[in-house]
Amino acid sequence: MHKVWIEAALNGPWSRALQPGIPDTIEAIVAEGIACAKAGAAIIHTHAYDGGGPQTFDWQVYARIIEGIRAKVDVPVYPSIPGLDARGNVADPRARFAHIEALAERGLLEFAVVDPGSVNFTLTSTTAEARPAETYLNPETHIRHGLAVAARHNIHPAFAIYEPGFIRAGAALARASGVKWPVYRFMFSQQFAFCFPPKPYGLAALVTLTEEEAPGAPWMVSGLGVDITPLIGEAVARGGHIRVGLEDALLGSTATNLRLVEDAVRRVREHGGEPATTAEVRQALAKG
Repeated sequence: MHKVWIEAALNGPWSRALQPGIPDTIEAIVAEGIACAKAGAAIIHTHAYDGGGPQTFDWQVYARIIEGIRAKVDVPVYPSIPGLDARGNVADPRARFAHIEALAERGLLEFAVVDPGSVNFTLTSTTAEARPAETYLNPETHIRHGLAVAARHNIHPAFAIYEPGFIRAGAALARASGVKWPVYRFMFSQQFAFCFPPKPYGLAALVTLTEEEAPGAPWMVSGLGVDITPLIGEAVARGGHIRVGLEDALLGSTATNLRLVEDAVRRVREHGGEPATTAEVRQALAKG
């Protein structure tokens, strides 16, 4: 029976203005992380908030969140990285990954976000009068630095695959860096115009390319502004994994992280899979 990793992405960068149900305090993030892990999530991904304001990349805030969750359940918890936009903020890759370094030095990380390419966050419902979308920039200098951090601390890169070419670029840069197996997260969307909508033809293309470029590497269906549940059966059948949560859900979702995880567990089992434990995830990753 295929053991399916379920990752819970708790909040994202949205703020409650775009995703009203996200946990945006340390206490709420910790509580939801624990609840999702107990419900079947084997990996937790979170952005850090400290009191409902804008997200923060203070490693000490992240440490409180990670240690708070892991005090109750043994599960990998990994952070995000700040964006680099056209205005040039966080231009130095060392500053961008400083919190990753600090957390990894303290033994708190098993994964590190390293996204192998840049993408425009164009909305599918845009208009001529709309404000132009922001660009999520990841220059190769930043990608190489992030991979070097992951390699130095013996942790796995978490690749967000916003476009198919990210698979090829990510695999090539991972080989060059000597890093441990990256996890390829396919970024489907309905509300944004990157990659593919959550349809089987898109999954087939991404899986085929990943198998050619990074044979044996783990992959999962995920995304932003998307409901990936129509792909769960296909992902299970193809040997993949899934990510759910309010970071990925359609913006304005009325769901909760716990409900999304519980629904994913049910659907995985309905399609003949079994949710993996954290120990099984670590065992599988040890092969790469």
